[in-house]
Amino acid sequence: MKTTKTFNIYCDESTHLPHDGHPYMVLGYVSIAYNQMEMAKAQIKEIKEKHGYQGELKWTNVHEATFQMYNELLDYFFMTDMNFRAVIVDKSQIDESRPNYTSNDFYYRMYYQLLHYEMNLENNYNVYLDIKDTSSAGKLHRLQDILKWNASISKLQFVRSHESCFVQMADVIMGAVNYNLRREKGDVQGRSLAKVKLVEKIKEHGDITRTTPLGNRKFNLFFIKLK
Repeated sequence: MKTTKTFNIYCDESTHLPHDGHPYMVLGYVSIAYNQMEMAKAQIKEIKEKHGYQGELKWTNVHEATFQMYNELLDYFFMTDMNFRAVIVDKSQIDESRPNYTSNDFYYRMYYQLLHYEMNLENNYNVYLDIKDTSSAGKLHRLQDILKWNASISKLQFVRSHESCFVQMADVIMGAVNYNLRREKGDVQGRSLAKVKLVEKIKEHGDITRTTPLGNRKFNLFFIKLK
């Protein structure tokens, strides 16, 4: 008899607002087996303490003084069973004059794409989303309605990023992917050597500028093409 496994999925969003001046909308998550969570939390805490770091893990906090810690965190991620997945859309392709084609529509479509194809219906999933603003409750109800078909989702709720090192890890990895795409578009002012080096580390594990095969479960990207 096959044993049902439980996984926790921690989602985050990057430059997802329609008029924030950035070219890409990115949604991503870090997933981890439920029985591995406590060990991973302890290891991440140990890495932070080793480097004397007390704040949240965030891509915006990557700079020369924090590089070694973030570098070690990425090494840890790639040596564990944690997985990362993100979906990306070029916001210039969104034609809001078309019915059901607004940025808000694509926000929910992307969450469906993010979660739908990576779930094994024989497993159970607890999905946590980073709470962003006062409209979060409405977003949660809409997502619950969109994903109600999926009986494998046992829980769908918001969590504050400072309460979850896994949401923070998603922020860091997703930030690196987005930063690399924005650099290619000429959307990044200046050059952070620390950020570039972390991007190059991730690139050692595969191309981060195009859709990866679905079978690449460790690090999976899906670029939604609208044109």
